[in-house]
Amino acid sequence: MHDIKEAEGLVAQIEPQALLADKGYDSDEFVESLGLRSITPVIPPKSNRKTKRQCDFALYCERNLIEKFFNLLKQFRGIATRYEKTARNFLAGVHLACALVWLK
Repeated sequence: MHDIKEAEGLVAQIEPQALLADKGYDSDEFVESLGLRSITPVIPPKSNRKTKRQCDFALYCERNLIEKFFNLLKQFRGIATRYEKTARNFLAGVHLACALVWLK
C-alpha cells in the first residue's frame, strides 16, 4: 500500500504550519485537504502534472535534515529490523537511539 493512503489519517492528528513531502504525495485531493486545514503543502509537483503547482524549494531543502536523521536511526540494527514486538519497547529503543544520535 502506498504511503499517501495513510497520510491523511496521520496528518489529521497534528496541526503543523507546513507539510514537507516528496513527489509521491502530490495528489490534488491530499493538497486540497491540507489547504482546508490551513497547512502549507511543500510538495514539489510531479513531472507529468498538466498544471504545475508552486513549491517553496527553499523550505523543501530542510527536508534533507529529516532524511539524514532517519538514515542515522537506521544505523541502529534493532531499530532498522524492529526486533521489539511491542510498540512500547520499540518506542523506548527509538528514544534511546535518538539520545545517542543527539549526543554525538
